[in-house]
Amino acid sequence: MFGMGFIEILIIGVIAILFLGPDKLPQAMVEMAKFFRSVKKTVASAKESLEEEMHISEIKEEAMNYKKELTSASNELSRLTNLDEISSEIEDIKKEVTVTPDDIGDSKVAAPPPPPKPEVVTFEKKKRPKPYKKPKSSTETPKKEDS
Repeated sequence: MFGMGFIEILIIGVIAILFLGPDKLPQAMVEMAKFFRSVKKTVASAKESLEEEMHISEIKEEAMNYKKELTSASNELSRLTNLDEISSEIEDIKKEVTVTPDDIGDSKVAAPPPPPKPEVVTFEKKKRPKPYKKPKSSTETPKKEDS
């Protein structure tokens, strides 16, 4: 128990008898046993609840998967944003696409068609009718012309 031998336990018992006396010693031993038992149960239940709540092994596995994904994404991003490689690829493409004046005269390379002209649409203006004007006074009636 606790890495102690029989002699050490016997010495602790003798010291306990001297301090507590023979009449209080059994009660003290029972209470110490209850205390150690309750501490052991509390630690076991806390450990069990933590393991249930956290599922440590599953969380570690998920974290490792996320780490692998982030590492691969980081490597891909650094590869895609490497300016030296991009500039060399652009130069290669330019070399493939460049057209010399000799190539234009050949039938191999066709000249690009001219851009289409934008279509202009015009509309005729409509003549608006003149608005109706009211007579100035309500008692006046419009005069009719004799024909």
